Amino acid sequence: MKSIFFTEGKGLRNGWWVLIYLAVLAACIGGFQLLVVPVLKWFGVRKGDWAVGVLFAMSLVATWICTRLRKEPLASVGWRLNGRWAKEAALGTLFGGAVMVLAAGLLWAVGGVTWELDPVRSLRAMSLGFAVFVLVAMWEEHLFRGFIFQRMLDGVGVWPAQLILALFFGIAHWGNPGMQGATKIWATLDIALAAVFLGLAYLRTRSLALPIGIHLGWNWTQGNVLGFGVSGTTVTHGWVRPVFHGKPEWMSGGTFGLEASVFGVVAVLVGIVLLWRWQGSATVPPALSPTPEAYGPESA
Repeated sequence: MKSIFFTEGKGLRNGWWVLIYLAVLAACIGGFQLLVVPVLKWFGVRKGDWAVGVLFAMSLVATWICTRLRKEPLASVGWRLNGRWAKEAALGTLFGGAVMVLAAGLLWAVGGVTWELDPVRSLRAMSLGFAVFVLVAMWEEHLFRGFIFQRMLDGVGVWPAQLILALFFGIAHWGNPGMQGATKIWATLDIALAAVFLGLAYLRTRSLALPIGIHLGWNWTQGNVLGFGVSGTTVTHGWVRPVFHGKPEWMSGGTFGLEASVFGVVAVLVGIVLLWRWQGSATVPPALSPTPEAYGPESA
């Protein structure tokens, strides 16, 4: 009889690894909130100062524990930090920014927006915004394109994994401000497509560098450069700020940002097509490749 826990090679099935990871992550975050948060509050440290960074750190700890259990290095998840990793992160940042500029340019072309300089713009605000979005990109990409995504790829295949994670990525943003009515429909579609876009970036490179760079460039350009909202959150200041010209929100994205715009959807689709046509740079060194003898046949 086929075991629901182990493959024929006696390796634990990928579905169970996903559950183990989520349980370990929940325990790490819960332990931090129970033991460390009261101390930080006592010292007057505000939640916004460290929340995203802590979530990323906890996800790294959970991944390290799971990869150690699987007798794999942490680098196998996509953190093989070398010159190629840095290059792909930089190129991804430019690519993500270009996709957002395309969406904004399409909105401008139909007369939906112009820009004016933000009177309180500053290099400090731009730099702080960049740092925050680096942490956001690392946290979300490590969570959605890291250990969970990779176990699902092994277990159910590429497109089922892409579609499942796209659904969860879209739903994960439903709690953001402004998620109602037409905005919710267009934003959910755009964010789900963005998940496919970012998943494809991982598949073409087998590294988290490119998806992290794309996510970073997308957010920072949208918010701190062009002055739009980012997934409904409020950006303190951009270098410029948009002046809308009466187009409906399904075109402009409104206060939610270009992710709730039809032009955001078009721009992401362009990005997907470009990555689809690219042959990629994926090379998995033998030292990082799981062996059937160690883990059994790849199966859910």
